[in-house]
Amino acid sequence: MRVGRRGVLGLGVLGMAGCAPVSVPPTTPSQSTASPATTPPSQAAPSTPAPSTVAPSAVTSNQNTPSASPDPTAAVPSREDLVARYGERTARQWGIEVDGVVLRSEADAAVVTLDACGGPNGSGYDEALIEVLRSLSVPATLFLNLRWIDANPSVAAELAADPLFELANHGTAHRPLSVSGAEAYGISGTASVGEVVDEVMGGWERLAELTGSPPLWFRSGTAHVDDVAVEIVQQLGQRVVNFDVNADAGATFSASQVRRAMGEAGPGSICIGHFNRPGSGTAGGMASALPRLLDGGLAFARLRDVLP
Repeated sequence: MRVGRRGVLGLGVLGMAGCAPVSVPPTTPSQSTASPATTPPSQAAPSTPAPSTVAPSAVTSNQNTPSASPDPTAAVPSREDLVARYGERTARQWGIEVDGVVLRSEADAAVVTLDACGGPNGSGYDEALIEVLRSLSVPATLFLNLRWIDANPSVAAELAADPLFELANHGTAHRPLSVSGAEAYGISGTASVGEVVDEVMGGWERLAELTGSPPLWFRSGTAHVDDVAVEIVQQLGQRVVNFDVNADAGATFSASQVRRAMGEAGPGSICIGHFNRPGSGTAGGMASALPRLLDGGLAFARLRDVLP
């Protein structure tokens, strides 16, 4: 299985607004079973054709991932019910590659996922990057944090109405998702089952209002989760999706670095980038990398098109 170790630690330091910084987080009692490696060498909307449909395929993830997506029409358990069920559980894994987290699919298409993290330094809108995707008719799944939606309500509504894009949940306050307050890159995670639910459901509710249906996918701030939090997300009707190709290192890569990183994408890859930091190298790098990948025969899809 090709996983996301190349570039996990290449994510730039963005403080509380960033999606994943560069240094190794402190070890906690429930450390992940996967050890990250070193930094790799390596947004008015025109009319856009709807993305092509790709048949869902099997998922490559760690072993406890359910065989199918949670039913978004099913009743969501209450906060109280989840606290009662999981309040005494102790996390055994912590990190980006935790059991139950989707890292890639086995479909023929790759997926571009772009995070909008929000906060004082992360509520911008990289319109140039979104226009690159539109001009090339490359679909993408956009993970929106509640803070970013609140700062960009009209843009969020525009993106929700564009069939090229699928909106997904990037949380409420952009915190790592933990039941014990574990830290990632100096950012304190949620510290209880109740806080996990709050972090997930604030974004869930706003996205359901925007799109008319509940989001299917969740990615935490810094992409760090523990295994108990992953189960809670599943109970809330979503799946945790991370990545195996780190395209822009938290929007800190230059355009040439983004191009090289995206050159690693292939069938089944889930790529992570950011569209909340205009002026970064992400738009230029994607504008260079995507045509090459398309010319090479690689198709692109949204997560809902490739995950069962």
